[in-house]
Amino acid sequence: MKLCITGGGTGGHLMIAEALVESAVADGHEVIFIGSTKGQDRKYFEKSSLFSSVYFLQTSGVVDKKGFSKIKSLFAIFKAFLQSRKILKEHKIDAVYSVGGFSAAPASFASLSLSIPLYIHEQNAVTGRLNALLKPFAKSFISAYDKSSTIKGYPVKSIFYKNARVRTELKNIIFLGGSHGAKAINDLALSVAKELDAKGIKIIHQAGESDFKRVEEAYKELGVEVELYAFTTELASLISKSDLAVSRAGASTLWELTTNGIPAFYIPYPYAAGDHQYHNAKFIVDNDMGWCERERDDLKDKLLSILDEDLKSKSEKLLNYAQKDVASKMIKELVDGLKK
Repeated sequence: MKLCITGGGTGGHLMIAEALVESAVADGHEVIFIGSTKGQDRKYFEKSSLFSSVYFLQTSGVVDKKGFSKIKSLFAIFKAFLQSRKILKEHKIDAVYSVGGFSAAPASFASLSLSIPLYIHEQNAVTGRLNALLKPFAKSFISAYDKSSTIKGYPVKSIFYKNARVRTELKNIIFLGGSHGAKAINDLALSVAKELDAKGIKIIHQAGESDFKRVEEAYKELGVEVELYAFTTELASLISKSDLAVSRAGASTLWELTTNGIPAFYIPYPYAAGDHQYHNAKFIVDNDMGWCERERDDLKDKLLSILDEDLKSKSEKLLNYAQKDVASKMIKELVDGLKK
């Protein structure tokens, strides 16, 4: 099979693409990538050895544009659509898998225009505008939040389920401010550091590069020992040794934590498009697998109350819900569909 994976812009979309190409190549399939010159697409895949070919077309988002800028963006997408048609035909592509994001538009529409089966993965609880538009025409629409999805769960790197375990007691707590830092989470960590230290709970904290110095100095003033990072590539191992997480609710992070079986207190980024981070976390809360609060003044009290809750039941529910080898199942469904 010859597959095209398209989409990206942000790490969340691109991590799904990475999981899919790893699975497809492991099964002996040839895969190309069509993304954008904007966003993080080049950073992830320009030097990838997994794709047989990679293409970065000049596109940008349309939703946040107005007037002439919107017309200009639409024209760029149309031009990229024509380029994508040519690429799909040259490579004799059998199917296209969209992982969402504005850079998925040209190849997705090109696949439909050429009657090439289109498959879609939606990463968030709130369906993106492009995916909502394409969903009726897709051969399959996969979402961890959609009850009608033929595959439940979310494609994450295998290390998160290989190191998964049931949490029974709270020895280590991890605060995830993200690579850019989340001031609300950093401030929350500092506000409870003394209480955590008094309880013998060790703190692991990814504060983000922009806020690292401030957080580092604050911990020194508090006299609290902490395992502090600005950014780290060892996040999977840090999550694995933690028993409770405090985090934003971006889809990729949320499902990495879920797959690993670590209960989490989610504080959604308040300015996420469509408030999707809140809805991602709400899904976890509605299924009694974690906690969620919007940014506000009583976050400290909420977190301190969570310290005394039963981690084991939440952890077991997370592990029971998360599926292993989701990317492999997505590729298998695609291959089986092409055979029919």
